[in-house]
Amino acid sequence: MTLLEEVKRGAKTEELSKVAKKEKIPEDTFYRRIASGKIVVMRHRGDYVAIGKGLRTKVNCSIGSSPDLVDIDMEVKKAITGVESGADSLMELSTGGDLDEIRRRVLDAVDVPVGSVPLYQAAINSIRKNGSILHMTEDDIFNSVKRHAKDGIRFMAIHCGINKLTYDRVMNQGRYGGIVSRGGAFLLSWIDFNETENPLYANFDYLLEILKEHEVVLSLGNGMRAGCIHDSLDRAQTMELIVNCELADRANEAGVQAIVEGPGHIPINEIEAFVKLQKRLSGEKPFYVLGPITTDVAPGYDHITSAIGSAIGSSVGVDFICYVTPAEHLALPYPEDVKEGVMASRIAAHIGDMIKYDRRDQDLGMAKARREVNWKEQFKFCLDPKRAEEIRGSRPSEFDDTCAMCGEYCALKLLKTKVKLLG
Repeated sequence: MTLLEEVKRGAKTEELSKVAKKEKIPEDTFYRRIASGKIVVMRHRGDYVAIGKGLRTKVNCSIGSSPDLVDIDMEVKKAITGVESGADSLMELSTGGDLDEIRRRVLDAVDVPVGSVPLYQAAINSIRKNGSILHMTEDDIFNSVKRHAKDGIRFMAIHCGINKLTYDRVMNQGRYGGIVSRGGAFLLSWIDFNETENPLYANFDYLLEILKEHEVVLSLGNGMRAGCIHDSLDRAQTMELIVNCELADRANEAGVQAIVEGPGHIPINEIEAFVKLQKRLSGEKPFYVLGPITTDVAPGYDHITSAIGSAIGSSVGVDFICYVTPAEHLALPYPEDVKEGVMASRIAAHIGDMIKYDRRDQDLGMAKARREVNWKEQFKFCLDPKRAEEIRGSRPSEFDDTCAMCGEYCALKLLKTKVKLLG
């Protein structure tokens, strides 16, 4: 029996109740939302990560090799860097080198849930064996799902919503930015060549059997996500969202927890509408977004363009953010890019949660510490205290109770003895 089935039957555990307490949500509400599919819970080595309605917005860090750059030690370092920077989960998305070894070493290296896209391995193995993804078989796809599940992958992005309906939509309308999802491109090419339905959609019940056996959360992949601002919320993406929401309901009915994935590139004025649409169509199931990236013209700074979108998204209901690094659209990220990406997304999630849940205690603590020019106390409230301390320590200042920005002309110091302050 899966966790979802047990909770539906009224079961409660000490571990899950601890998660509810940590998330500052009433225990009964927590269990009720798991049962209704509004919250999913993933476990790795006994630790739980819960994602969904009423909970802190979570951040995912994606890593993985490419055919052009295979360095297993670096991928492990990236994984560790992501977790140390505060990521709540990882996705291992390698397409180059020994895919099994990379995945297993990453799983051994971290204590957070790890996700994957099994289709990548099925496609890469077909290319290596047959010279093309077009000769990939249905068994190749499902065997890859089984392989990842047995290794301990806790959530999988699976592109079930790429079917003949979504294929027709994208072919009929055309696109400015094309298809930017690897999984989407693999499957669209395969469907076109083989003139048949996507096996992950046609045999969805079989897929659920595999996921159920290994307690894997289904993350319904966004293969039709927009790769540029001008394709945002087009027919193909909206059709895939409808299909994915229907499949998420079927997954829950079968005892499998499900997440629905969302947009890539989207202008800020469309984010709230997209979130509301997903929540309405899915029955408020957890919403997982890549970024989203809010402009196409800032390569090298897409951790910032996505943080803008993530903050807005989180404030209006996004539950799970997949980070974006400065290397997005340019190159495979290095460990330093991973840290920048995770921190940008964590800041965005915090900003969104301040609005979504009116949780501002941490910011209030920082405000009071700054008012008192109490540096030690300020560092306690920092999202990245180490960096804050490093920057302060690297700039000379004549006074211990000021910074190098204003020195003796510090506004707070000058007014501290002149004005009666609150608190």
